[in-house]
Amino acid sequence: MLNLINVIILLIFLTPSFALAEIYSYTDKNGVRHFTNVPTSSNFKLYMKEGKRRRSGRSYKAVDHSTYDAIIHRASRKYGLDTALIKAIIYAESSFNARAVSPKGAKGLMQIMPQNYSSLNISDPFNPFQNIMGGSKYLRQMLQNYKGRVKLALAAYNAGPYAVEKYRGIPPYEETQNYVIKVMDLYRQYKNM
Repeated sequence: MLNLINVIILLIFLTPSFALAEIYSYTDKNGVRHFTNVPTSSNFKLYMKEGKRRRSGRSYKAVDHSTYDAIIHRASRKYGLDTALIKAIIYAESSFNARAVSPKGAKGLMQIMPQNYSSLNISDPFNPFQNIMGGSKYLRQMLQNYKGRVKLALAAYNAGPYAVEKYRGIPPYEETQNYVIKVMDLYRQYKNM
């Protein structure tokens, strides 16, 4: 019976027309693995997320959201940030890929721009500790600049503080507006995990 369930799950994942964003799972005390696209408790952890589209259909990759928890908790304590907000930014910026590089040159988990490395004590942007600590320091600076207004701080994190000052609010850039919405949504999800 267990093999039949595994085959069904595998077929679902391999069906190109199946619309899926994220799958969560957990194994209960009896060793039964449960899957859902809507986690109902903190026992569920992200198992798979939609990856890049390939010619053969969709591909999925596993994401472990707990890999950097120790560093995230340390940054949270040091900079007075909610761990859920740090995780939301990491997910939005790099999908927890420590080797991520954006088309604009931002690098690492929190997608730090090279011109910020020095002020954020980053010598290796691909080092998870340096990147998370540096990105959290920058986020704290943005929150202080905007008196704790998270959406403005996120807009500045994404588009730069100059853009937020220029437009006296969230800039009218589609990318930045979508970024703020996405991070706030992820933030709420992480707070409920």
